[in-house]
Amino acid sequence: MKTHRPTTPSQRQNLTIDYRGRLSATEPRKALTRGFRRAVGRNRAGRITVRHQGGGHKRLYREIDFKYDKREIPARVETVEYDPNRSGLIGLLLYADGERRYTLLPAGLKIGDRLTVSAAAEVKPGNRLPLAKLPAGTFIYNLEVQPEGGAKLVRSAGNFAQVLGNDAGYATVQLPSSEVRRFRDRCWASVGTVSNEEQRLINIGKAGRSRWLGIRPTVRGSAMNPVDHPYGGGEGRQGRGLRRAKSLWGKPTGKGQKTRRAKKYSNVFRVSRRRVGKRV
Repeated sequence: MKTHRPTTPSQRQNLTIDYRGRLSATEPRKALTRGFRRAVGRNRAGRITVRHQGGGHKRLYREIDFKYDKREIPARVETVEYDPNRSGLIGLLLYADGERRYTLLPAGLKIGDRLTVSAAAEVKPGNRLPLAKLPAGTFIYNLEVQPEGGAKLVRSAGNFAQVLGNDAGYATVQLPSSEVRRFRDRCWASVGTVSNEEQRLINIGKAGRSRWLGIRPTVRGSAMNPVDHPYGGGEGRQGRGLRRAKSLWGKPTGKGQKTRRAKKYSNVFRVSRRRVGKRV
């Protein structure tokens, strides 16, 4: 991690990642980038539908390969790059047939390392296999929800899921939330943990830097008027005055309250719900 000279109050507490020696390219590969419109929490009428989003620095989108449909062809890591659109580091893969694609890198992979997407691949970081081929205890990321559906789960920096076992066409996996869930063993996953695990230690340091990231201010409900929030009103500084936490719309939130739909389609695959409360 990188600390800064305390020339200002924000610099005193600013804590960032030192990328020197870790990244090998300053500009992305142009053929694999495109412009895009940021998700700013507005609908087509311009009204806010998701709070606390908007603004931020303009970004170039890197086309990341989450389908992993290039199988049985070995690839070499050509560059390690920063991506402003995600927390993990990305790498440019050069395949044996000459094609280049971006991928989300696991921790420990560096320039020159080789990986492959194959059911017969070795179980080592970066390789991608079906869950049926992974032994119990393996750390995985870039997990599919449906076979051939592309990587959907476990894509944030430092995250990993763990294979607990295989039985009767299903693999039991513990997700980063601590929920244990069954997946069809024909779903594919990448071996390892997502790179850039230090990302959780970042201290933004000042309000302005949040705005550069596209994060708008959050106002406490207890600081609002009664018409604006269930916690609003009261003379002076008040607590929420309610036994259970609520969102702006009166729905239960936080503190271990159940918010999952009772008839969610994936309930049949869930073995145990996630642990709630403070984790030591």
